[in-house]
This record gives sequence, C-alpha cells and structure tokens, in this order.
Amino acid sequence: MRAADIIIKKRGTGSEKGKELLKEEIEFLVNGYVDGSIPDYQMSAFLMAVYFSGMTFEETGILTGCMLNSGETINLRSFNGMEGPFVDKHSTGGVGDKISLPLAPVAAVLGLRIPMMSGRGLGHTGGTLDKLESIEGYNVNLDEKQFASIIARTGFAMMGQTDKIVPADKKMYALRDVTGTVESIPLITASILSKKVAEGSDALVFDVKCGKGAFMKSEDDAEKLASFLVKTAQSMGKKSCALLTRMDSPLGFKVGNYLEIEETLECLQGNGPADVMELTYELGARMAVLGGKALDTEDGIKKCMAAIKSGAALQKFLENVKDQGGDPEKLMAEQGKRRSKFKDEITAAQDGFLSVDAYKTGIACISLGVGRNKASDKVDADAGIIFHKRQGDFVKKGETIMEVYGKNSESLASGKAGLENALSFSSEKPENKKLILKEII
Repeated sequence: MRAADIIIKKRGTGSEKGKELLKEEIEFLVNGYVDGSIPDYQMSAFLMAVYFSGMTFEETGILTGCMLNSGETINLRSFNGMEGPFVDKHSTGGVGDKISLPLAPVAAVLGLRIPMMSGRGLGHTGGTLDKLESIEGYNVNLDEKQFASIIARTGFAMMGQTDKIVPADKKMYALRDVTGTVESIPLITASILSKKVAEGSDALVFDVKCGKGAFMKSEDDAEKLASFLVKTAQSMGKKSCALLTRMDSPLGFKVGNYLEIEETLECLQGNGPADVMELTYELGARMAVLGGKALDTEDGIKKCMAAIKSGAALQKFLENVKDQGGDPEKLMAEQGKRRSKFKDEITAAQDGFLSVDAYKTGIACISLGVGRNKASDKVDADAGIIFHKRQGDFVKKGETIMEVYGKNSESLASGKAGLENALSFSSEKPENKKLILKEII
C-alpha cells in the first residue's frame, strides 16, 4: 500500500471527484503519519484531496476512529467505579461565546457528569481555556486521574488536550491551519469527535454557529456540519443532537478572557444577558434529556432555571474553581472591579439603530490582546470590551456604545480603530432574528 495511491484515489482525476476510501487505507495514512513514516507533504496532499472531494459519513467515522485510537483515551468508569451519565457540549466557536462556563455547573447540578476537554482561542474566536486561566491559579493542565477525581467530586472538570490524547489530531490540525483546509466538514467532524470521544463522554450536544462571526457563514453549511457531527457521533455509539445558532453579533455584553468569567458569574447569579441564558438553558435541557435527567426539553429548561435560581449552580462553579487551583473568594471579590488600566470608550458617530459585526469585533479583540493570530501568541487576561449598547439598539450621537480595554496603550489604539469599523448605523431597525435556527437529531 502506498500513500500516493491513496491520495490519488481520494483526489480523483480531471472533473471526476475522488472515490470512497477503505478502512485499511485510512488507517494506513493516519497511523503512518503519527509514527513518522508518512511525511507532512503527503498528509497535506491528502487533506487537500479530502477538502475538495469530501468524505462519506462512513469514511468520516473511520477517520474519527483512527484518530481516536492514535493515542490514549479516558475511561471515567474505571475511576473508583464512577457512574455517569457523562455528557458534554461542544461549540464551533464565536465571539463572546462563553456558554460552556455557566452551562457545565448547571448541568452538574442536574446530576450529569461533564468531562469537558476544551481548546484555546485562535483567530477571531475565543477559547474556554484562556478564559479559565484568567482566574488566578486555575489549572487546566490536568492528568487523567486529576480530571476524573474532580468530576467525581464536583460533577465537572475542564482541561486541555494532552500530548497523549489524540496525537493524530494535534499533528493534522497544525497542517490544516497552514494549508487552507480548516473548513472541510469531514475534517472538522473528525477533529471534534476524536477528542470528545477520547474524554469519555456518553452523549454529546453540539452548538453549531452560523453567520458573520462563525466558521460556517451560511445556514446550509452549518446544517451540513451539524448533520455530520450528529450522525458520525451516533455511528460511534454516542447519543447526540445539535442546535444551529446565529453568530452575526457578539453574545452577551462582555468579550474578553476575565470579562467573560465575570459575565459567567452574573449568569449564575441570575443576572445574565438574555441571549447567553437562552443558549445555556436550551443546550442544558438537551444535555439533560440525553443523560436521562429530564423528560423532554421543556422539563430540562425548567430544571436548568431552577439550578440557577437556587444558587446551586453558582456554588458548583466556585467548587470547581477551588478544585482546579483557583481562589473562589478572591474571584468573587474582583467582580466588577478588575479592569485593565488601559481604557477608552467608543461613542456613537451618529443617531441610528446599531449593528455590530461579530467577525470584525473578534479581529479587533486580537489587537486588544484578547485573542491570538498563531498558537504561540500570548493573550492578556484583562483585555476586552463591555457593551453599553448592542445589536438593534437605537443610539444617539455621542452616547457610549462600549468600554474598551487593551493590554497596553498601543493595542488599545489599534483595537479601538478595529472596533469602530465593526459598528454601523441605520435609520431602520434591523430585523430581530431568532438566536436558535434549527435542531438536528
């Protein structure tokens, strides 16, 4: 078996798309790439062939399984006889998308166990790990025993991908990032699912974003990705469903690493923004249904709301902060007070109804220090923005639209200019579009 022959088979010839690969062929490529017998340039060619020719659900499932089996997996049930249900949620990413942070403690209150393996921000989208590390002392670099121990004690834990878990994905993603193949739906599916299955989840809920601030710009593309995720997960024996959700403007009032932790506290205190709470309840309800803790979505929403109203979800979050090395008392004392000293404001340039472009906002936040252009870039915990006015609000000239915080004076000036470019004003009120577009089961 030769890598070149497999690449040609998947690539196709002329106007004819490539053919479906056999399990043995996919295994040969993935295993060879991990052990070093297949070089970067051949795997790059294969990824590009998949990008243009696609993969079937069956091929995608095989690729996911090969990537999963390239390293260690976590068996949570082997830890002192711990029982599930183990349920997780994954978002395809957006600006101000902090949903995992209030969602995990809410779901844990309902009796679910949440093994959440998260990532860092890259490009215009934020990363859960960066946000958590803005809490002084919070440790996301857990080993399997620590991860399982915290889940057993508090109901959820949040960690980063280790070198031993799905090494094929770490190597392949690095290539996808520099070869223009990130947006391939089968490759996205295999990357997400290999990690989610490796972490030990029995059931998965996907939040697939679409719009200006999402990787999938169109609803059709988002629905195709959601279908691939759900069907591939189900073919691997995992219960799953997906929500298609809108990402045209930022979620919530706060964007930034610490600022989104602060807004998480507000959510768990019952004072969260309507859009963030809607997604938290809807996704949490579906996690509860898949985990057997709610009869249906309506019942799940009621239980999620009760978890916040009672204060139990906030206590769960603070327990987790302590479990993972942070100081809950200090975190609560900082609320509303911790801000970068490099601050400015953006005011309305004219009267009108406000529109906020999520993608342009995310890009501007990189300049502020919130995000990174490449994986090695460092982020600033206290950089970010606080909205006073949001999408669809009517503003008068000179009114404050947002507070802007940078890592230094230069980043503040650069980020502010980008944010001003993300705003537009209209004499007509923008259409109030639904946040949740569709459910895929």
